[in-house]
Amino acid sequence: MTTSSNPPNSVTPDQTSGMWGGRFSEATDAFVAEFTASVQFDQRFYKQDIAGSIAHATMLAKVGVLTEAERDDIIEGLSTIRSEIEAGTFEWRIDLEDVHMNIESRLTQRIGITGKKLHTGRSRNDQVATDIRLYLRDEIDDILKLLERLQKGLLGLAAKNINTIMPGFTHLQTAQPVTFGHHLLAWFEMLVRDSERLQDCRKRVNRLPLGSAALAGTTYPIDRAYTAELLGFEAVCENSLDAVSDRDFAIEFNAAASLIMMHLSRMSEELILWTSAQFKFVNIPDRFCTGSSIMPQKKNPDVPELIRGKSGRVFGDLISLLTLMKGQPLAYNKDNQEDKEPLFDAIDTVRGSLMAFADMIPALVPNIEIMREAALRGFSTATDLADYLVKKGVAFRDAHEIVGKAVALGVAEEKDLSELTLEQLQQFSDLITADVFDKALTLEASVNARDHIGGTSPKQVEAAIARAHTRLEQLYA
Repeated sequence: MTTSSNPPNSVTPDQTSGMWGGRFSEATDAFVAEFTASVQFDQRFYKQDIAGSIAHATMLAKVGVLTEAERDDIIEGLSTIRSEIEAGTFEWRIDLEDVHMNIESRLTQRIGITGKKLHTGRSRNDQVATDIRLYLRDEIDDILKLLERLQKGLLGLAAKNINTIMPGFTHLQTAQPVTFGHHLLAWFEMLVRDSERLQDCRKRVNRLPLGSAALAGTTYPIDRAYTAELLGFEAVCENSLDAVSDRDFAIEFNAAASLIMMHLSRMSEELILWTSAQFKFVNIPDRFCTGSSIMPQKKNPDVPELIRGKSGRVFGDLISLLTLMKGQPLAYNKDNQEDKEPLFDAIDTVRGSLMAFADMIPALVPNIEIMREAALRGFSTATDLADYLVKKGVAFRDAHEIVGKAVALGVAEEKDLSELTLEQLQQFSDLITADVFDKALTLEASVNARDHIGGTSPKQVEAAIARAHTRLEQLYA
């Protein structure tokens, strides 16, 4: 009878200790092996891991650590493994812990001892840091494309609504008339800053950690600049300790992602209000909405509501990464295995939310007459009447008081300022003459008067849209 030397609930050394088995006298406990594994989620950057390994092997051959034949065998083997993964025939093994060891194990299985030479001059510490940066760089590029599509959709809708008047709000109370096009350009500006932040973040992501090895660098004559060139990195990380251990680039991305989601959430809140029976400012096509299981009349703005809710999870992802890093001493620690899921979740959530918005925004249908009617309520031209008096020599504070009294009369009679008679207005100031109705109290006069850069006049909105297209060309050049 043969007895096993392995304790209960363990897996054999050739399963879990193959990459580091020389130090260990017993196999890893099966639960611990599964608990510490990351392959369940880090396999998503297999492309980046293989690309990094191909670049590393190419560099090792250039400096003479590998022969050209060994390099070619490694590259061919890795290319075949990539095809296996994409075909769905690759067997991912939890006992091999992560994406790196799964691929390396398969490579050695395919090409023999040469596969074991691939890891010369590197560690999983700098390998994973490189993979994450490559992966995040690719994802930032994809997210920027979605932002651009959404921004162009906003500009297209704004161009159709240069003259569509709606109430502008402060404190969710009617403040002054604006145009729908002007309001949409406010959303556009938010997203432009989001794009700028992501592009700036990408610069710090795009630095090569590979060559830092475990923490102190390597004794082999590596050429990090050449590896960086092969992988499209703009620079190398200057300090090996920092390169393998910090994840501030991921934190920075999650911060930028949180700001994107905050902006989308604000837009969502407005859409939810605007589509309600109390506002009726816009219609969202049915394909972006759902109904009720009990109330036949319901049309729920589910996409904006869900995106408003998803903002919270991205904020949580940011806090998770900040908390993960805050207590770690240099250099690498196992804690950093927990960096991936909050990063992946933020990426997935932002991408999905932007995709939904990019599809939905151009399809919005404004209710132009209802918007205009709403702008006529709430004394939205009161400031214009005050400005009218100031231009006739009245001090602004005195004009403010005069208009306040006129508004009080309008409230008492349930009339807008434009609906009061000239005689009623003149009881507050004899400087008010008949031209007040054309110069100050119409919605068109109000929006046209804001005729400067950043203002809501249709002429300025049209010019802003033209400038915005030029800015996009420069932003994404």
